[in-house]
Amino acid sequence: MPEILRRLPSIISGWVVPNLRTFRSSREPQLWLLSILVGLAVSAAVVVFRELVFRTHWLWLGGTIETVATAAREAHWLVILLTPAVGGLLVGWMLTRFIPARRTGGVADVIEANVRGGRNLSFRAGMASAIVSALSLGVGASAGREGPMVHLGATLATSITKIFDLPVWGRRTLLGCGVASAVSASFNAPIAGVLFAHEVILGHYSKRSFIPIVISSVMGTLLSRLRFGGDAAFTIPDYQITSVFEFPAFALLGVVCGLAAIIFQFSLVATDYVARSIDIPLWSRPAIGGLGIGLIAIFVPEVLGVGYEATNKALNNEYTLGLLFVLIIAKTAATSITLASRFGGGVFSPSLYIGAMVGGAFGLIAAKIFPELASSEGMYAILGMGAVAAAVIGAPISTTVIVFELTGGYSLSIALLLTVSIAIGINMAVHGRSYFQWQLEARGFNLQDGPHRFMARSTQVAAFMTPLAEGESNELDLESEEPTLRMDTNLETALRTFDEGGHTRLAVVDAKDETRIIGWATQVTALRLYNKALVDLSVEEHR
Repeated sequence: MPEILRRLPSIISGWVVPNLRTFRSSREPQLWLLSILVGLAVSAAVVVFRELVFRTHWLWLGGTIETVATAAREAHWLVILLTPAVGGLLVGWMLTRFIPARRTGGVADVIEANVRGGRNLSFRAGMASAIVSALSLGVGASAGREGPMVHLGATLATSITKIFDLPVWGRRTLLGCGVASAVSASFNAPIAGVLFAHEVILGHYSKRSFIPIVISSVMGTLLSRLRFGGDAAFTIPDYQITSVFEFPAFALLGVVCGLAAIIFQFSLVATDYVARSIDIPLWSRPAIGGLGIGLIAIFVPEVLGVGYEATNKALNNEYTLGLLFVLIIAKTAATSITLASRFGGGVFSPSLYIGAMVGGAFGLIAAKIFPELASSEGMYAILGMGAVAAAVIGAPISTTVIVFELTGGYSLSIALLLTVSIAIGINMAVHGRSYFQWQLEARGFNLQDGPHRFMARSTQVAAFMTPLAEGESNELDLESEEPTLRMDTNLETALRTFDEGGHTRLAVVDAKDETRIIGWATQVTALRLYNKALVDLSVEEHR
């Protein structure tokens, strides 16, 4: 027998056994099993969420339907005016009574939880937030249901991680599993769910996290399809790109959609700022905002709810140019009022809506200027909805795939990628951030410099200081010119203090009495903590 064959068992053993040992010790088999549980649990919660929205529709529109605008046209105008306001009173009461943050949760909260190691999502507050969001959408608030469902999925995943002692990468991965299942169950878009979890929440791609997130996304889609079917969310007619000479038009559409996304985001930000500057009780904010929504809806009922009916009509060329402009302005105003008034909901569906209207209007204008070259406005509407949504949420890849899975329009891939990329570029050049990043910055979390910067700012000296030894004096030398640190001083400030003065060790003083030493912090210990966090982050992103 050749020597290589005799050594083959030992070679395989030396190669395979260590890999299997690493696979088992990293808790990956457990994550695979937990991803199935998370996927099914989140998908079931998404089904309940959507049913709650539909049942609330039934109370004032007489049907559990997506065609809210059509039903609203047949209702009495007082019902349209007062329902969002009355619902707002209930929303305001629930915000003050059951949600400590006094606002519903969304995608930005999930991003923050990921940076914090898969923590910081309360089950009780998360469930209350989901109920408030479902009620908000049910009474006609102009917002999307995807953001609340992403938060709901992440909350359930986080609650499951608390039962098991998982490593940090495992907690973050399971958080991504909850998000992927929520997106796939909401949109009937399993591929987009996987990409959204990586692109928006985790901020990186790794094989170790990819597998459980895919499993969870598939589980979410299967359960959702059992209840709502497997059809695409929007029905679109046949279309085709008429000529290669249309690509300059697609590029111009990207510019227009980028500007539309910028205006939409600034409208959200400005309205929120104005609402915060008005000193009124929290419980009354949604009611007052509800009156504003109802007033707009009397004349333009298409603004009510998530707006899928109006978006679908834009994709099917059912609106005139004038009406498209009216719907763009009305939806922007209604969504800004909705979110500034503390109703629950997200921005993704409104972004799709506005993008579809912008694209449809662009297509109609293009058809008048170049009738022989321009494709149908429905095709431009598809491109527009992807471009505006991608620019607003800052997720070009997952948004592109979501549009494909929502419409079944894969043949537009080249045109859509071009339009989306230009819109993203225009938005970043002017606005400089996505809507989610703006939300985090408003709360004091700037993640644009990377998670390592956030870690340095959120880690305090208390994490690496050494308490005073027994018998060691705690009196600070008042004549010394050396700086001191406090337990709540962040790591970034501490490292800068060490470096600027060339210090290797600094005293940590009591915050209430800065003449009393409570411990010591060394530069070596601080650097070791910082370097370990960077290494752990790099390993997590590359395995």
